[in-house]
Amino acid sequence: MGYQKPKGTADILPGESSQWQLVEKTARDIFNRYQFKEIRTPLFESYDVFSRSSGDTSDIVSKEMYDFMDKGDRHIALRPEGTAGVVRAFVENKLYGPEHQKPYKVYYMGPMFRYERPQSGRQRQFHQIGVEAFGADSPAVDVEVISMAMTLLREYQITDLKLAINTLGDADSRAAYHEALVSYLEPHFDELSADSKVRLYKNPLRVLDSKDAKDQEIVKDAPVILDYLTDDAKAHFATVKQLLDTLKIPYEIDTEMVRGLDYYNHTIFEIMTNNKVLGRGYTTILAGGRYNGLVEQLGGPAMAGCGFGLGVERLLLLMNAQNDQLVVEAPLDAYVVGIGIETSPTTLQIVESIRQAGFTADRDYLDRKPKAQFKTANKLNAQLVITIGESELEEQSAHVKNMVSGVEITVAMADLLTDFKAVQAQIAAQGENA
Repeated sequence: MGYQKPKGTADILPGESSQWQLVEKTARDIFNRYQFKEIRTPLFESYDVFSRSSGDTSDIVSKEMYDFMDKGDRHIALRPEGTAGVVRAFVENKLYGPEHQKPYKVYYMGPMFRYERPQSGRQRQFHQIGVEAFGADSPAVDVEVISMAMTLLREYQITDLKLAINTLGDADSRAAYHEALVSYLEPHFDELSADSKVRLYKNPLRVLDSKDAKDQEIVKDAPVILDYLTDDAKAHFATVKQLLDTLKIPYEIDTEMVRGLDYYNHTIFEIMTNNKVLGRGYTTILAGGRYNGLVEQLGGPAMAGCGFGLGVERLLLLMNAQNDQLVVEAPLDAYVVGIGIETSPTTLQIVESIRQAGFTADRDYLDRKPKAQFKTANKLNAQLVITIGESELEEQSAHVKNMVSGVEITVAMADLLTDFKAVQAQIAAQGENA
């Protein structure tokens, strides 16, 4: 039996890869408008980077992380998400120093790894695009990140978007809410799922995020964190709402929204779409929020952070569902047909000169007959077909045909080799005069 790709992975083939390039280029263009710069971190980190940042009660750490001991007996993990590694890099490289502009804005793109059941739009090796902004407590940063996320999704032409926001408050808010939540859940301890029993005292907010049907029934009447916010937390959230209104970004407050990662606080948000390709009803395609304690937790100074993450596979499912031809492949500028083996050096010289001039060109490499070469030129949607035969070699000329207009001209070989753009213009002008 032949080799097969590992379960939960995918080969991104030519044709598909052009769609990925479109997604990545669009993101880079949008992020550049907002002055976010690219950061690239390792695919694997010390296990502690993720266990300390995500929390040992999260599904990522307890169930989904790909981790192993390497040959130096170091505990290593493939990155399951992007934020923790970026924060580690931020701290290690002292990007929090006064010489760096604040907020310090970065974005990342690349593969992540989680051991879970593969399904449509969700793989064991999946890809995320995300952003992080460090060093500013202002609610305006939360709103800028949200606005950029909405702009990005609109640029991808994703329709029927809905923004949901919530707050997890500051440390004092969470402490008061934790106490209230534990008091509410304790009488139901025996009815909770095994996972929720473990989480109850370590991180009761994770119980609210349980997918277990019985857990969901229990928590539907649980207290909501908005009732336990400190004055500072209330003011932060009120400003976020005010600024969203100023930018005319509609939103809904979802008091049941929590985060599977322990480092979030204050504003959290999700952007959903009602596209049926991802299932019934609204489905989250982008999520993020503020995490003011994570930099300190990973060894840096107390410093604010805010960001979001977007799954590329899920995004492409949506984009393809809404667009029959997501990427229109650029036509081939020129295909060079060689008649006779003796023309091979010249046809190679021509395609290379065209490429060096900044255009696209190709030729035959299988010693096929002219008819097969012309057929390939049509299949590749070549704009110009350049034919070199024995007579052209003798006369140091080339026969050029515009496959759109049908106009044919003969040009000097030297002109073709030194100024392809002029040859394009010449045959275009003849087509206009025809």
